[in-house]
Amino acid sequence: MPKVYNWQLGRNMYYPYQEKHPRWQFAFVFNINRCIACQTCTMACKSTWTFSKGQEYMWWNNVETKPYGGYPQSWDIKLLEMLDQAHQKAGRQAVWDPGQGDGEQQPYGVYEGMTVFEAARHADKREEVAVGYEPSEDEWRFPNIYEDTATGSRDQKESFNLESTALPAHHTWFFYLQRICNHCTYPACLSACPRGAIYKRPEDGIVLIDQKRCRGYRKCVMQCPYKKPMFRANTRVSEKCIACYPRIEGGDPLTEGEPMETRCMTACVGKIRLQGLVRLEDDGAWAEDRQNPLYFLIKVAKVALPLYPQFGTEPNGYYIPPRWAPRPYLRQMFGPGVDVALEAYTFPSRELMAVLQLFRATQRIVFRYEIIEGEKVFERTANGRTWSMYNDTIIGFSKSGKEVARVSVEEPIFIRPDVHSNLV
Repeated sequence: MPKVYNWQLGRNMYYPYQEKHPRWQFAFVFNINRCIACQTCTMACKSTWTFSKGQEYMWWNNVETKPYGGYPQSWDIKLLEMLDQAHQKAGRQAVWDPGQGDGEQQPYGVYEGMTVFEAARHADKREEVAVGYEPSEDEWRFPNIYEDTATGSRDQKESFNLESTALPAHHTWFFYLQRICNHCTYPACLSACPRGAIYKRPEDGIVLIDQKRCRGYRKCVMQCPYKKPMFRANTRVSEKCIACYPRIEGGDPLTEGEPMETRCMTACVGKIRLQGLVRLEDDGAWAEDRQNPLYFLIKVAKVALPLYPQFGTEPNGYYIPPRWAPRPYLRQMFGPGVDVALEAYTFPSRELMAVLQLFRATQRIVFRYEIIEGEKVFERTANGRTWSMYNDTIIGFSKSGKEVARVSVEEPIFIRPDVHSNLV
């Protein structure tokens, strides 16, 4: 029985294939706290990749409103229910033991429940590699259902108003969840394909579908827990996010051969997105790269967390959780690292404050950063502790070592000269 190591779960797990890893891994961080759901990322992807006949319902990038929204509808609720049923039948619990762990290879402790692969194997469903389902056509129809629909509101009928709310957790709440393919380390879509049409590129870990081999069996659609492969009816093959790999390869003339971020990343109005490549060791562990912004955010600051790590695919998409949502809900979605992540984001260290400025600072992928320290510009006391902000400057460098971004913590203010008539 093949065993692979999943550092997000802090343990070995069952996977149908032997361990094998690319040299670099495509990865990204989304800061949920900044998203305004403008859908600019969604339309940038749509207008680039899925504007043709048969792709009308395909949204490789989507932004859904939680807790009620989803594309396809209720995708995560259904997967969680299926996993819960599998645990009940097996007499097990889907629990985490955050007390275990050595920090680097077990940063969130140990997940003692079953993954989607282990649940299918335990149920002896030999036709399924992973627990999953194929959404109906109705469930694919609404990419933005329940947008801005909140939960938990409490009426104050005497004042014809709702009860007010405040941090750290709101009574009335919703948040936006930005989603693309996670280009997982252990993709369920890849393991499910009976044709061997899905593969991870050895140079960057991007997961692609060979459409010449695909026969439209839709096993990838069924068994990807995130529902990111999609079936195209007129061509009878599946398609999915390709991570804009021509841009990752440096093929866009705008960056003169330098690796470039994807369309959805570069179009982001809210500056919530940072995408890059991380180096991997032969065993799949992240090579220590302290000055890589993704390595810092995920491995050092621990402010960004994987989406539903308990599924077991080791997704390479990470999220800075929203400050205002209830912690139990966030722990279910992002695992037991939520409290540490929110503490780090609420009171960011001097270095984290600087690294956060790199989000959307350049279209080129930042492989390394340096920080030039500046003067203290702000100080406050909150929860009995003192927090200071410094106007540091962070410099981002491309793969070739060229400076591609220089951003200060404080945004510069430019005042137009009074010669313009519209200032009178």
